[in-house]
Amino acid sequence: MVWMPNMRMKSNCTGMDAKLANLLLDPAAAPVEVRSHLAGCDRCRRELDELRATMNLLDSWKTPEPNPYFLTRLEARLREEHEAAPAGWLATLRAHLVFHPVSHVRPLAAMALTIVLLVGGGAYLGITDWNQPPAAPPQTAVVHDLQTMESNAQLLDQLEALSSNNEESGD
Repeated sequence: MVWMPNMRMKSNCTGMDAKLANLLLDPAAAPVEVRSHLAGCDRCRRELDELRATMNLLDSWKTPEPNPYFLTRLEARLREEHEAAPAGWLATLRAHLVFHPVSHVRPLAAMALTIVLLVGGGAYLGITDWNQPPAAPPQTAVVHDLQTMESNAQLLDQLEALSSNNEESGD
């Protein structure tokens, strides 16, 4: 079996990126195993040095001063866009949605969704009722009782016919 030192180092380096960032931000809180790994791993040491260089570069960067007239020009441009006549119904809708408060859109969206659900549910019920046979008219109790008695009478006639056949064949 051949021992490969690079493979061994890679398995130890997994998950080290987050630990290196924590080591960079708070060196005192770094665990001992991270420090010992850093002492023996050139790749992780180079990564930590690159992180330090990046942080030093970001610390030296100065933000540019904003233009003092930026907000004034932005407000003037928004006012011009708001006052300009829209070209069509789509542009009117866009301008209305962009320049007006959004609080009025929610009830309209809820109403539209309700209508879509009602129409869709009604269509679904209409489609599913096509395959079902029409319901039979309800029978009254008297009719039901008479039908039961008639079927019982037929059953009794059949039983009597069987018993008379058995008696005649058995004698």
